[in-house]
Amino acid sequence: MMNITTVLGFDVGARRIGIAVGNCISMSAREVGVLDVFDNQVDWASLNRWVKEWMPQALVVGDPQTLDGGDQASRQRARKFAIEIGKRYQLPVEQIDERNSSIEAAQRFAEARRAGTKKRHQAANLDALAAVIIVERWLNEPGARTSIDSLSLNSSSTVEPT
Repeated sequence: MMNITTVLGFDVGARRIGIAVGNCISMSAREVGVLDVFDNQVDWASLNRWVKEWMPQALVVGDPQTLDGGDQASRQRARKFAIEIGKRYQLPVEQIDERNSSIEAAQRFAEARRAGTKKRHQAANLDALAAVIIVERWLNEPGARTSIDSLSLNSSSTVEPT
């Protein structure tokens, strides 16, 4: 097991990937931004800059299971992305159940709009807000994490926040 203080979290979609940063000391997460995906190609240059800026010790990718825990195309896309970033950045990667995170993100955004802390034009960052929820779940539910070994899918190690 490895102690970590900073993670980057990802809400992987077909057109966009929301990104959040999590701090294991304060047990908090915040939005970083959104990566565009064109023709199934991730904007790696932007992601490289964020990884360099935030220097995470681990990466967290949402696992979009069906409501009954089953597989679907978006889950396969997220798993493929998780394996790719593990190889690319040589960092531990874990997945956590992200069911209903987009709905929760929309609710949080609506509440922030009512409170006057978010504006309509910031709706493009909903994917980043979903990534915040993914990181918060990872921070608060260590037993629900699934490790992704970038070389094989049969890894049982987990990372521990400090």
